[in-house]
Amino acid sequence: MTDKIFSSQDEARRLIVAESAAIAAIAAQIDDSFDEAVEKLLALAGKVVVIGSGTSGAIARRLAHLLSVCGTPAFFLIAADGLHGTVGAVGGGDLVIAISKGGESAELTNFVQLAKDRGAESIALTANVESPLGRLVDLAILVDSSAADPGGVIAMGSTLATAAWGDAFAMALMNRRGYSWESVLHSHPGGAVGAHADELLSNVDNHSIGV
Repeated sequence: MTDKIFSSQDEARRLIVAESAAIAAIAAQIDDSFDEAVEKLLALAGKVVVIGSGTSGAIARRLAHLLSVCGTPAFFLIAADGLHGTVGAVGGGDLVIAISKGGESAELTNFVQLAKDRGAESIALTANVESPLGRLVDLAILVDSSAADPGGVIAMGSTLATAAWGDAFAMALMNRRGYSWESVLHSHPGGAVGAHADELLSNVDNHSIGV
């Protein structure tokens, strides 16, 4: 029994180390496409819509939330539902961010195509910029850490790395917009953050938004 417990612990440590390395590797993939995406959102007149399916859908929902927290209003839509009418929420002046490791999910490419038909711009975060999704969007951004996924199938390390890319993106936009910590806390009155807003505000330099 003891050997099994230690074996499980060792396996857990190996997975966590591999996922940590996957996240760190994303830093080397940050290039001019990151700046291009920032400029697109800063110039945007309309809405930001974030889509994804499966585990990437969970990361897409997280990104939409954190963009909003950091001063770039965004919302998550279920891509498959979009094919049953909710793509009608997207129009000219809007921008769709699609998250897909392989870039081959039909519901995502179909959603993006409909959004483009309606005048929206599009960005993809994907490990395969030559995929159907990568070729369809206006800007395909490489976010590739597939080696950290168990069996090359279960999207664990890759989605954590994509989430880290999104965190950096949200903070870059926050910094460029000059979105203040007062504004962040004003939109977050709930939970421990809201309960300790004054204390938290006193501990940050409101003129230096970066980490």
